[in-house]
Amino acid sequence: MALLAAAVKRATSMSRAFSPILRCMSNVPENTVYGGPKPQNPDQRVTVTHLKQKHKKGEPITMVTAYDYPSAVHLDSAGIDICLVGDSAAMVVHGYDTTLPITLDEMLVHCRAVARGAKRPLLVGDLPFGFYESSSNQAVDTAVRVLKEGGMDAIKLEGGAPSRITAAKSIVEAGIAVMGHVGLTPQAISVLGGFRPQGRNVASAVKVVETALALQEAGCFSVVLECVPPPVAAAATSALQIPTIGIGAGPFCSGQVLVYHDLLGMMQHPHHAKVTPKFCKQFAHVGEVINKALVEYKEEVTSGTFPGAAHSPYKISAADVDGFSSELQKLGFDKAASAAAEAAEKINRGE
Repeated sequence: MALLAAAVKRATSMSRAFSPILRCMSNVPENTVYGGPKPQNPDQRVTVTHLKQKHKKGEPITMVTAYDYPSAVHLDSAGIDICLVGDSAAMVVHGYDTTLPITLDEMLVHCRAVARGAKRPLLVGDLPFGFYESSSNQAVDTAVRVLKEGGMDAIKLEGGAPSRITAAKSIVEAGIAVMGHVGLTPQAISVLGGFRPQGRNVASAVKVVETALALQEAGCFSVVLECVPPPVAAAATSALQIPTIGIGAGPFCSGQVLVYHDLLGMMQHPHHAKVTPKFCKQFAHVGEVINKALVEYKEEVTSGTFPGAAHSPYKISAADVDGFSSELQKLGFDKAASAAAEAAEKINRGE
């Protein structure tokens, strides 16, 4: 027994001794070695429980899409509740006309980047078209990858057909939080005949509410209501016990979501102007600022005013410049030696 205790003590001592060495062998921070969603500390992270509490108190929930590290950092800094890595990346990042072409592997790249940038919001990843419709098993497998490989906390899927409801239920039963999506479901534009609002007649309005209720029954913690008339969204919100997140659905939902690029006014290209939804309010005109900055950059580079001495910070002493020029001359590079000496003089004069 004493021998065993001594062995354990030696092993523990060796582990402590080598721990710093082992850490130095990896360029990955220790707390990011393992994939999947991070521990949900309610004091640091927004959780599903936190959202339920906000909904119960009647506090509006905020959600914005993000697709990369910089946008995720901005959402984090702004205190947004939910960060959605949406398949809308297909349109606003990849330049497609619809959300259909984006693949699961492409979505996972976006998810991982966002997970590195957003530490506070609940992270929700969209299931892309073509990766969950075949069967409940396929849906669960895809959802598992979004959490394990993408670092998300939950997934979102577009509901409507009974098979989608079944898929949502299976994913919840697999232990994964699910956000539903009804109304205009962009992945179904082939059936809907384009990006068309839903719930504009009695039958369609009833279907929106019934589908939302079915998603709640399947175990969804929230439902997105997209492009439906405000009275329909109000009815669905009242009928449900889970929060609704509206996008083009009026002010009567439990929360709101907008696409990052849309609300910032980033898209100036005619193609993007064509697909920017009518319901989107532009809270800034970032695209104009970006364009202005790029034009100014081009003009300064063309005129030779950038970079000047102020943006050429790395110095070499006069003695080393002379030595460098001398070595260049020995190698037969007289022109290069003159160029180095002339450059040093200009930088020293602040040109």
